[in-house]
Amino acid sequence: MTIADQRETQKVLAIALKVLKQWYEPEDTALVQQGQPEGFSPPPGFSEFKENEHSGGVIKLIETIIADAKTMEAETIRAEEDAQKAYEDFVIETNKGLEARSEKLTNLKAEKADTEEKNVQANKDLDDVTLELEQLANFKGELHTSCDYILKNFEIRQTARDEEIEALKQAYAILSGAKFMQMLSK
Repeated sequence: MTIADQRETQKVLAIALKVLKQWYEPEDTALVQQGQPEGFSPPPGFSEFKENEHSGGVIKLIETIIADAKTMEAETIRAEEDAQKAYEDFVIETNKGLEARSEKLTNLKAEKADTEEKNVQANKDLDDVTLELEQLANFKGELHTSCDYILKNFEIRQTARDEEIEALKQAYAILSGAKFMQMLSK
C-alpha cells in the first residue's frame, strides 16, 4: 500500500511539476521579460525584489518531494524483499522443524508398536508361566496326597514288612529243618 501511495504521489507531483515548469520556464521565451526594464525602480520604502538565495523555490521543493517519494518507495520495496526473505527462511525452518517432529513421531510410533509387541509377548509368556505354575501346583497337590498316604502309613507298612520278613525267615528255617519250638523261643 505504501508503494502504491508513493507511486501515486510521484505521478501527481510530476504532473504538477510539469504544469509549473510550463508556467515558470516556458520554452517560448520571446514574450518573457528579460531583466528589469530600464528606468524601473522600486517604489519608495521597498527594496529591490530578489529571490531568496536559500530557497529553491516551489519547483525545487516538488522535485525534492518526488525524490523523497522515490527513496521511500525503494526503501519500502527493499524492506518488503527483506520481509519476504525472512518469511521464506521462517517457512524453511518451520518445514524442517515439522519434518524433524514428523520423523520423531514416526520413530516414537515404531517404538510404541515395538513396546506393545514386547508387552503382548510378555503377557503371553506370563500366561504360559502362570499355567505351568498352576499345573505344577496341581501336581504338587497330587504328590502331597500320595506322599501323605505313604508317610501316614509308613510305620504300619514298616511293621507289616518287618513281620513279613520275620515270617519268611521262620518259614525258611522250618523248611531248612529247624524246629518250630526253637524259633518261637527267639
